[in-house]
Amino acid sequence: MENHGELDDLDWQLLTALQENARLSFSELGRQVGLSQPAVAERIRRLEESGVIAGYHAQLNLERVGLPLMAFVRFSTRGRQAEVEALTVIQDLPEVLECHHVAGEDSYIIKAVVSSVRHLEALISRLGSCGQTITTVVLSSPVTHRVISQATLTSATAQSIPALERPATARGSRAARARSRD
Repeated sequence: MENHGELDDLDWQLLTALQENARLSFSELGRQVGLSQPAVAERIRRLEESGVIAGYHAQLNLERVGLPLMAFVRFSTRGRQAEVEALTVIQDLPEVLECHHVAGEDSYIIKAVVSSVRHLEALISRLGSCGQTITTVVLSSPVTHRVISQATLTSATAQSIPALERPATARGSRAARARSRD
């Protein structure tokens, strides 16, 4: 079960249900997908061992724990040594929820949460000591969690065809529009 091609419909049904509620019992999962509790337990064990299921966690209400302000920080460094130093700083900052090494002008994109604007200013100052920052404050988050399903893969495959390779429709092609004017 190393790649998505080896996941069957029942695996995807289990994965979808667990992403929606990771606290479901094997019995309840079995009822939802039409399998016995031992069959569900075996499938889940295989999904965990193969690394498809990487873990389980609780989703916190950040505002309720005193971290109401979220920001994305684009962070740039120059040179390998500066990047190594910056990574050490980033990894030690408890406010950093995620850090992604990216292609392009920036070195990293950081997702951070803080208790106040002053707290954000201190975080940016700490990061700014090892590189350049551009910060964007989150006003709201219309999508905070999306379940990955077979439909996600199907959509990604369908959209991977470049527009130039798609056949022109008679209605949309330049030649068809020219013919319709004649």
